[in-house]
Amino acid sequence: MLRTALTLTFSIAAYALTSHSACADVYEYKDEKGNKLYTDKPRTLPAQRLDIKSQRTDTVAVQARQDADMKRMQDSDKTRQQGSAGQAEQKDASTLSAKDKAERCVKARERYDSYMNSQRLYESLPNNERRYLSEAELDAARNSAKASMETLCN
Repeated sequence: MLRTALTLTFSIAAYALTSHSACADVYEYKDEKGNKLYTDKPRTLPAQRLDIKSQRTDTVAVQARQDADMKRMQDSDKTRQQGSAGQAEQKDASTLSAKDKAERCVKARERYDSYMNSQRLYESLPNNERRYLSEAELDAARNSAKASMETLCN
């Protein structure tokens, strides 16, 4: 969640900087050591104004790329969380007694069967609304349920 917020903040800041600098003049000058520097506000004179043409940024395309990046990061975070949950289940399975293991196997098998037979899965939100899983999330949930079933039933 923090990573997503930081990425969003960085994206907005980068967009603001790029949209502002696209309208600014660019100057080339040399500092005291003779290095060439490029800036929109030269510190020393003389500075040569450069004729640089830039294209206008398509804000819709930028927003679409940012949305796609955010979705990809959220999906990878969910996959990582599901993977860590699966590892925790594997560790628990090795320490359970035979009876507990059999009960968990039955529950995991029922969960897997319900995931495979359901056309749409959802997660409950805090305000009692439902968010339906996308196809990729549905596949990941089914794979996770299958892995849990195989781990607990072997």
